[in-house]
Amino acid sequence: MGKIGIVMGSDSDMPIMAKAADVLEELHIDYEITIISAHREPDVFFEYANSAEEKGFSVIIAGAGMAAHLPGMCAAIFPLPVIGIPMHTASLGGQDSLYSIVQMPPGIPVATVAINGGANAALLAAKILAVSDGELLKRLRVYSQKMKEQVQAKDTRLQEVGYKKY
Repeated sequence: MGKIGIVMGSDSDMPIMAKAADVLEELHIDYEITIISAHREPDVFFEYANSAEEKGFSVIIAGAGMAAHLPGMCAAIFPLPVIGIPMHTASLGGQDSLYSIVQMPPGIPVATVAINGGANAALLAAKILAVSDGELLKRLRVYSQKMKEQVQAKDTRLQEVGYKKY
């Protein structure tokens, strides 16, 4: 099974990127998490993106706000899938980040999840790996069943106590 690279442009992205790491840990997927600013340290960024395949990464999850160049630049260099997480921003609510990631030119695709969608980025990366990993696919099915049971437990509680006491 491959490893996932998680990269963010700033430590302010950590709460969202940590959700991705948490899901990968729950699914027993190896990952490496890094803070790199594509704008402030381009030499470090290029080294990261150029060496990602050599490090065994199968997918990169890249989170970025505002101009959001980190996911697109990863996709321009790294030949395997890149998943972009647009970060919520104070000025435009993350729409700026979202548009920057989804408006990639032809030939440089970046899969994109919801604004602040760290958990979904990890699940998408896991599903990409599960195409060739039957054991991981089993773990994903268990994860989905667990989510179903959590919703059912919430409804059971609602039915027992009513919406006013919920």
